[in-house]
Amino acid sequence: MDYSLERLAELYINEIVRLHGIPVSIVSDRDPRFTSRFWGSLQEALGTKLKFSTSFHPQTDGQSERVIQILEDMLRACIMEFEGSWDKHLALIEFSYNNSYQSNIGMSPYEGLYGRKCWFPLCWSEVGDRKLVGPEIVQQTEDKVKIIKDRLKISSDRLKLYVDLKRRDIEYQVGDKVFLKVSPWKKIMRFGQKGKLSPRFIGPYEVLERVRPVAYKLALPPELEKIHNVFHVSMLRRYRSDPSHVLLVESIEVNPDLTYDEEPILIQAREVKQLRNKRIPLVKVL
Repeated sequence: MDYSLERLAELYINEIVRLHGIPVSIVSDRDPRFTSRFWGSLQEALGTKLKFSTSFHPQTDGQSERVIQILEDMLRACIMEFEGSWDKHLALIEFSYNNSYQSNIGMSPYEGLYGRKCWFPLCWSEVGDRKLVGPEIVQQTEDKVKIIKDRLKISSDRLKLYVDLKRRDIEYQVGDKVFLKVSPWKKIMRFGQKGKLSPRFIGPYEVLERVRPVAYKLALPPELEKIHNVFHVSMLRRYRSDPSHVLLVESIEVNPDLTYDEEPILIQAREVKQLRNKRIPLVKVL
């Protein structure tokens, strides 16, 4: 959903500041709406410090990205249990997550925010002083929350295992040369190759500074001046001197978001596919 800056500011005041007060700091990506003068002036007036994530590495904003991944995993896991009506259970999923133990803060998000544990029928069952009375919806809600909590634990454990397996400890020194990772647009490649064999890195570029333990500033060419020049270590690959490895950025026309488009340079074959009611011309290009 695409909101204007004014609408975002209105939602921010009504849904965040109204309920929780003014944040000390906000970590966000480098979306133009969050780097704009309007948004910066608003937060400066409120006394909030803006912190931006490393370019093209959403894991920098780890807390929100991890929560989003876990909630998506929970929704997928609960679709079968709720027979496709997952949208009607979003409130219960949010409630279950907010009342689940988080190891990074040593308590549930609810307890961290309000300073006390949430009182709910599941808690009554655990302490042994609950007697089930009242409408059937209470029992149904309790059963669904139990299912969601089970899925939450599975999703959280699986995500942690996946992240731990992929994490690598790599360090670069000032003056080192590294390649920079780029992404194909719509799976279309250049460099004379397509698919999995196409290069995924451009450069090499010199490391100017180690900004943080896992982020480095690079000396980018003028063609990439619109790109923020601090990158997470996962976006880099060590360069070992070999002239054949150098891929000039001019030859692939890298976009500001580190994607690139293919431009056909040669028609190799033509064909017309005949359907029942129409003809579809097909062209194979290099």
